[in-house]
Amino acid sequence: MLGRIFNGSGKPIENGPPILPEAYLDISGSSINPSERTYPEEMIQTGISTIDVMNSIARGQKIPLFSAAGLPHNEIAAQIYSQAGLVKRLEKSHNLLQDQEDDNFAIVFAAMGVNMETAQFFKRDFEENGSMERVTLFLNLANDPTIERIITPRIALTTAEYLAYECGKHVLVILTDMSSYADALREVSAAREEVPGRRGYPGYMYTDLATIYERAGRIEGRKGSITQIPILTMPNDDITHPTPDLTGYITEGQIYIDRQLHNRQINPPINVLPSLSRLMKVK
Repeated sequence: MLGRIFNGSGKPIENGPPILPEAYLDISGSSINPSERTYPEEMIQTGISTIDVMNSIARGQKIPLFSAAGLPHNEIAAQIYSQAGLVKRLEKSHNLLQDQEDDNFAIVFAAMGVNMETAQFFKRDFEENGSMERVTLFLNLANDPTIERIITPRIALTTAEYLAYECGKHVLVILTDMSSYADALREVSAAREEVPGRRGYPGYMYTDLATIYERAGRIEGRKGSITQIPILTMPNDDITHPTPDLTGYITEGQIYIDRQLHNRQINPPINVLPSLSRLMKVK
């Protein structure tokens, strides 16, 4: 499935050959048993110094990117998937790091509720920077069915689990925009006449988001790993909005894109002070 482009329901939308399934998997999956998890130690480099130096991302970590409308989160996502690679520790006693071969590195990118211009940007950027061979791309457009937006991240994570635990690859999963996913969840909940919670979102949204985020990690006895970078756009730059608020409780830190830095032409406008990587260790 690497090098292919699919719509939000997993159907190919380019001119490639049809996918011949070897097995059928439940896209809902399951979270990793805590007793089977191994502590993430080795690093995934993004090529962005404010992340790699100040908020390093470990393999198997889940760390969101908090952004807002008008900020360059799409460009930062493009920079991450074009520059991302593996780093391994050579000697624990000296903490030496060295680039590792990327043969066992893959990227699963899922875009939810994006407009046609953004979808074309991602497709064109993947093809131009030559990273399409190691990428599986899922595109759910804004005019696609709302219910498809709910299954898109689950299809992407099921693909990542196959690549990680069956093929032994270290997979980086980028999910954008999880705010569109939460809005779709609210719309479906309202159609089902469920009791609304804060700001109209369903009361079970914390649990629902956890079923997505908790599928990241490393499993004991398996070579691969799944690292998640979900991207959220905060309405009115409000970090207390239910979607980023609940996401912060589930994930292991956050990377914060600052509007003031963006207005001062600082690129990428990542503010390291409110940003945090809980799995980064300084020795």
